[in-house]
Amino acid sequence: MPPQIAVITGPTATGKTALGILLAKALNGEVVSADSMQVYRHMDIGTAKPTPQEMDGVRHWMLDVVEPQESYSVARYVEDATSCVEDILSRGKLPIVVGGTGLYIDALIRGTAFSRRGDPEVRQQLAAEYDSLGGEAMLRRLGKVDAAAAQRLHPNDKKRIVRALEIFTTTGKTITEHDEETQKAPPRYRARKIALSFREREDLYARINLRVEEMFRRGLVDEVRRLLDMGVSPRHTAMQAIGYKEIVEAIRRGDAPESAAEAIKLSSRRYAKRQLSWLRSDSSVSWILWGNQPDFEHALQISTKYLEDIG
Repeated sequence: MPPQIAVITGPTATGKTALGILLAKALNGEVVSADSMQVYRHMDIGTAKPTPQEMDGVRHWMLDVVEPQESYSVARYVEDATSCVEDILSRGKLPIVVGGTGLYIDALIRGTAFSRRGDPEVRQQLAAEYDSLGGEAMLRRLGKVDAAAAQRLHPNDKKRIVRALEIFTTTGKTITEHDEETQKAPPRYRARKIALSFREREDLYARINLRVEEMFRRGLVDEVRRLLDMGVSPRHTAMQAIGYKEIVEAIRRGDAPESAAEAIKLSSRRYAKRQLSWLRSDSSVSWILWGNQPDFEHALQISTKYLEDIG
């Protein structure tokens, strides 16, 4: 039987980090972050990365893994995070996966994505061909080897067309075949999932707005400027994170960086809506819905009871 892990997830600004730490202390656990932007070093404020004080002695994994100039994929996350989970399990502790990147969480639980790592040189070559030949031609090429994938994609979807061709070129299997194998394979881990949110959408949005304002007070603009000074450019994936890209755009326009606050709030609210849609499609999730404020004492009682018989 696959090993059991715990998952604390939910949309942004709902208290996942705080509850994860409380549960780790109560259940002899360690936290494995599942946030696609907290893996980057030097990006602390805008990603809401927990401080040492907030960690309260609980060991955290998958924070500050790579430099912001580096590319990081779900396949690489599965490989890195699996090593962390296995280390935690080997010491008789409970892995508590905490974060809002649903794609990372699901891939970690399945234990797949290794076969889809591809080859950066092949990817670069195919991207150049896309730019030269155009999306229609590349989509026709994909259709000759993977009609199902080609039918799902639009000619303008450069990233996915290139990715599908890269997978076929490097592995000899189509991305559709990889997806079918993934669905058939048994999961690497059994997961008990707890998702946090608010009963009323307005309370969630108010919480998000307050978090953005706090990020600005803590020095988000200075953090973005430091990244730019380090040579991190808008083309790097890390700088596409919410909170960073809006400030960079404001600077590019010659506007005051602080003027990006409302755009960041809007982007964050839209992201939370997408996170909720992802989670509502998962029938295995157990929900904890806050009133107008989180009640961590009550949530800890509920969560502990739900997770304490893991084994």
